Amino acid sequence: MDPSATSALPSQQQTPSLKRRFGSIMYESMLLFGILFISGWIFSTLLQQRHALYLRHAQQAWLFLVLTLYFVWCWSHGGQTLAMKTWRIQLVNRDGSAVKAGRAAIRFLLSWCWFLPGLALAWALGAHTWMLVWIPAANFLLWAMTAYLDPQRQFLHDRIAGTKLVNMADIAKRPGKHKWYH
Repeated sequence: MDPSATSALPSQQQTPSLKRRFGSIMYESMLLFGILFISGWIFSTLLQQRHALYLRHAQQAWLFLVLTLYFVWCWSHGGQTLAMKTWRIQLVNRDGSAVKAGRAAIRFLLSWCWFLPGLALAWALGAHTWMLVWIPAANFLLWAMTAYLDPQRQFLHDRIAGTKLVNMADIAKRPGKHKWYH
């Protein structure tokens, strides 16, 4: 087997740079705005929600379910969300195999560690004004720094879930691989 082709196998691919992963996260957040907006509109229309407090917890549960289904389905059917496809990043198991729904669900729940500890701390401290921004932002930065604890620069939730992000741009650069379109 050609050594250059071996480097493109999912189990041996390089981790995407932090810059690319954060770019994907930002793009994902823009796409999720539309998905959650439409989902919220459907919920509000079907249940005739007249104001924001009416059925608020039911709507939050609905939106969480929509998020869960979106990520678990995308990660277990190809390993990529819409943003990850654009940024050529793929989620795989540590051994390079495809992620199944159960592991994708575990990763999704663990990924909430980017935000929930900071939000819980802000709530526990009774934070007001700018502290409501700084505490969750510090949580976000600390969680991002966990990538430096891993030799392959994977985030902590990926390490715990047994998954990893790989750079799909390596496949596009692989010699002998031609796309069927030009």
